Amino acid sequence: MKLFFRSVFFALSGILELLRSERNFKIHLLALIVVIIGGLYFHISSIEWSIVLLVSALVISLEAINTAIEKLCDLYTSEPNEKIKLIKDVAAAAVLIASIFAVVIACFIFGKYV
Repeated sequence: MKLFFRSVFFALSGILELLRSERNFKIHLLALIVVIIGGLYFHISSIEWSIVLLVSALVISLEAINTAIEKLCDLYTSEPNEKIKLIKDVAAAAVLIASIFAVVIACFIFGKYV
């Protein structure tokens, strides 16, 4: 059990680091707060809540993974490197793709209430 709580502590430390240093993570978190407020205001259904929260978790998790990949690449080299650039670009693309689909899903869910 001690190892479990230690792992949770490390994960929470990672979240705090993301909040402190990553602008895009803050933007995604702000979007989540807006969506939660909208969901509460419009009284969306349980299924809609599940979809909204799942998609939000996907976007925020991908942002965290993207940040980890960028940090790892920066450890490898600080010199310009085409392969590192491609790796970072693809990781960022994953976040962008999920974000676009999250907006589309939000439009489907909240569109009928607006």
